[in-house]
Amino acid sequence: MAATENVRQLTPAHNLLTPHHGVLTLYGYGIQVRVDRGHLFVEDGIGPDRHCARLPRVGHGLKRLVVIGSDGAVSLAALQWLADQNASFLMLERDGSVRATTGPVGPSDARLRRAQSLALSNGVGLRIARELIRRKLVAQEDVARKKLLDSSTADVIAKIAAGLPLADCVSTIRLIESQAARVYWSAWSTLPINFPKRDQSRVPEHWCSFGTRVSPLTHSPRLAINPPNAMLNYLYSLLESEARLAAVAMGLDPGLGVLHADTTARDSLANDLMEPIRPQVDAYLLDWITREFLNRKWFFERSDGNCRLMSCLAVQLSRTAAMWSGAVAPLAEWVAREFWSRPREDSANQGVPTRLTQNRRRIAKGGEAQRSELRIPGRDNLCHECGKAIDRRYTHCRTCRVEGAADRMPNVARIGRLTALTAQAQLKRSETQRRNAIARYTWDASSQAEWLTEQFYSEKIQPLLAQMSGTAIARAIGATCAYGSRVRHGTRPHARHWKALAALVGVMPSVMVRGSTPCV
Repeated sequence: MAATENVRQLTPAHNLLTPHHGVLTLYGYGIQVRVDRGHLFVEDGIGPDRHCARLPRVGHGLKRLVVIGSDGAVSLAALQWLADQNASFLMLERDGSVRATTGPVGPSDARLRRAQSLALSNGVGLRIARELIRRKLVAQEDVARKKLLDSSTADVIAKIAAGLPLADCVSTIRLIESQAARVYWSAWSTLPINFPKRDQSRVPEHWCSFGTRVSPLTHSPRLAINPPNAMLNYLYSLLESEARLAAVAMGLDPGLGVLHADTTARDSLANDLMEPIRPQVDAYLLDWITREFLNRKWFFERSDGNCRLMSCLAVQLSRTAAMWSGAVAPLAEWVAREFWSRPREDSANQGVPTRLTQNRRRIAKGGEAQRSELRIPGRDNLCHECGKAIDRRYTHCRTCRVEGAADRMPNVARIGRLTALTAQAQLKRSETQRRNAIARYTWDASSQAEWLTEQFYSEKIQPLLAQMSGTAIARAIGATCAYGSRVRHGTRPHARHWKALAALVGVMPSVMVRGSTPCV
């Protein structure tokens, strides 16, 4: 999934390896994971761009260590260090497939695994498969209705899901799921994919829409040919890893599934657990591609047309592992309880423990069961023009904002000139001039203070006005900002404004004696 080009791929922010949302992602060549004097030492990078970190046993914040690629070494002591800290290890190949996962393992219970192996023969497996697909179709209907705003597709999925209660075999359930998937993904095909303006000329045409989930290279979702499908494949790989870890932690065999057929090199139960969570992954990606821009430098196209993720994007996506872990945990516990649901001879047995959510302990203490809440990690906000990462408050970087303002200024000036010549603008100017003329003619010079003379204004007030802003002067005398600026630069206003300007600059006399010079 991630590109293998020997070029600079990691961003400057990656110089210091630190866990984000409990996830630390390593990528590149010569990856090292080992224990050094009690600390977990990790190192990754490409060529001269090497990055390393030392994590202590206390306060490290690490929950998932994700390694993309197979060029490097992981020591046995490092795996033991991770196990002692209840942290999981995930190894993903560059094509997005899951190579290895290891994490906390629950106590082995042969009776549970035996019940799991007999599930397809006693009807428990059919019940579990039906419920898993029911949850998936309900979630797909919700995505189609609320995210895609496609009520017709949502209604068709709901109609297809209505046939699940009548499904009497796993093959029928698979057929229903495939029919719903065909309708569901057809609604995605025309979704536009947005790139910054400067990247649009360098983006292949088939990258500008979601397209189909079936790649022409493999006639399956593998080896995606455009960015959104490549991102979706990588997110599904993370979800598969979390499903494996959850199954093993519950004491289940991740290879004995009830919905997916048994094949070599596939953990069927892990794929079963993924099904109801896939629409949540879809919704996450949908929010991304409809609200944010994708950067051209995040992707690499191979000679056969296969689209790969560059490391900077793979690191961002890996931070979502904690989201999928929290989503799959209650589902894995439910599946384990269903396997154990047949009557047991051992009446003292209390059933399957809730090792992942600890809900049984919470309820016993009078609390509520843990809810699966997805905490979405932050994403880079890109400039709409050049694709540079910027603050989320803006849509353009500083450089593009200045360039855009310069480009827009002639058009703004033209619109301003045309607006100033309209009948409405002329009527406003006429009304303002009439109001000022009335104020001048009705003003009584005898009402002016004796100390506020023309000489006093020139010597005391006018020099201080140069330190004031034109806007402040305009507000003080009730004029326009342009006139306020002219007064600031030496234009003498009408005498009726002198008192307000004296108060603005702070030269009002503090002691007044008749016939004497005012004290200021």
